[in-house]
Amino acid sequence: MPHFTLPLMAASLLYMLAALLPAVLLLRFIYRQDRVEKEPAGLLALLLAAGVLAAACAGVVERPLQWLLELLFPGGGLVYTGLLAFVGVALVEEGAKFWLLRRLSWNSPHFNYRFDAVVYAVFLSLGFAAIENIRYIQAFGLGVALPRGLLAVPAHMCFGVFMGIFYGRAKLRAGRNDREGTRLNLCWAFGSAAVLHGVYDFCLMLDAAWGRIVFLVFVIFLYRRVYHLIRRESARDRPV
Repeated sequence: MPHFTLPLMAASLLYMLAALLPAVLLLRFIYRQDRVEKEPAGLLALLLAAGVLAAACAGVVERPLQWLLELLFPGGGLVYTGLLAFVGVALVEEGAKFWLLRRLSWNSPHFNYRFDAVVYAVFLSLGFAAIENIRYIQAFGLGVALPRGLLAVPAHMCFGVFMGIFYGRAKLRAGRNDREGTRLNLCWAFGSAAVLHGVYDFCLMLDAAWGRIVFLVFVIFLYRRVYHLIRRESARDRPV
């Protein structure tokens, strides 16, 4: 029995490390960018756990939506792919993230700087990405670890950065009793993340050479833009 248990445990550990390492590295990066006032470990751990919960909730909603779309578009096609990417995946997943982010952090006394919102949204998003990555690697093996570590996990962080930037602006507007500005920025927080997620998935789902080219260009642009946004928002951090 021990002869079989040890290799099994070693393989499980390797799978876990491959799945979690990209998220851990990105979490460390975004945490280090929060230079004014670090967020409490308990709140960050709660947001990571909320990301796992968001993934579970999204999975429950996505299955019947995909079944419905397959029923409406039995032959697939471009419309089916677009609806699946933007509605069946992006709106559901970013909606679950945004709802939990708002519930858990909006009224927190620790949410007192604008960049805090980016940290919160990214931690929740990477909690989502980490558990999703574990599932994919368990299902398809270590061969998917590298492409997912370079694409899927950082992409979730990017969506979280956009969500967090507008979420922080909404908190700033709320502090000034600007209800319209608050609502507008909350809509942008959810909408920007959902649209970017939808474009990412739509290009990835396209079974065409031009789709892969567009996907590559989009990912390069997104990563460069997000990196500069993180540095800019960190440098210009201000109380809310």
